[in-house]
Amino acid sequence: MFTGLIEEIGQVKNKLRVNNSMRLKISAQKILSGIKLGDSISTNGVCLTITSFGKDYFEADLMAETIRYTSFENIEIGAKVNLERALKLGDRFGGHIVSGHIDGKSKIKSIRKEDFAIWIEIEAIDCIKPYLVKKGSIAIDGTSLTIAEIGANSFFVSIIPKTQEETTLTSKTIGEWVNLEADAIGKYVFNMMSTSHSSTKKTGMTMDFLRENGYA
Repeated sequence: MFTGLIEEIGQVKNKLRVNNSMRLKISAQKILSGIKLGDSISTNGVCLTITSFGKDYFEADLMAETIRYTSFENIEIGAKVNLERALKLGDRFGGHIVSGHIDGKSKIKSIRKEDFAIWIEIEAIDCIKPYLVKKGSIAIDGTSLTIAEIGANSFFVSIIPKTQEETTLTSKTIGEWVNLEADAIGKYVFNMMSTSHSSTKKTGMTMDFLRENGYA
C-alpha cells in the first residue's frame, strides 16, 4: 500500500521487451535505502516488485496485463517516473490510500497556469467516472491529488508548487498518457451501494417492508 506522496523522480535506463511483457531498469537513489528483493515500489502509480537492484538502480518485470492497462505501453528509455516505497507500519499517513493497481490510463486534455498553481485537465475514462467526486482523491501517475472540478467528460486537478517540484506531472504535455487509480474507499462504497440496490430490487425489499418488520 502507498500514500501517493512521491519520494523521488527516477529515470528509465533500459527496457527489454519479451513478447508482450517487459523488464525495466530504473535509476534511483533515495528509495533504494533499506529495500530488499521482493519489495514493492510504486512507479508512476504502478506497484512493481523489485527483482534486482544496485547502488543506483532497480529492475522490475511487467506482465502483459500491466502493460495493456498503463502508460508503460508507450514508455521510452530516458523517461522520468514518480517513485514511492510501500508504506511502512508506523509511518505518518499523508495523501490517501493508494494500492498501486491502476484502473486505466488516460490523456491530458489541457494545461494552464493560474498564479503559482498549474491546472491539468484529464479525460474522464469510463472506468473512472463513477468514482469522481469533487474534492475527492485520485492518484495520477502515483501522485495523490484532489479533484478540483468535474466536467462532462473530464476532470481537473490543481498542482501546487511543492508537487510541481517533486513529481513529473508538470513536465507532461497535452496528449500524454497518465495512469489513474480511483480512491479505494470510494470504489468499495460504490460497489456496496450498487450491490445493495440490486439486491433490494430483486427481493422487492423496501423501507416500508423494513419498518413493518422492525428493522427501521
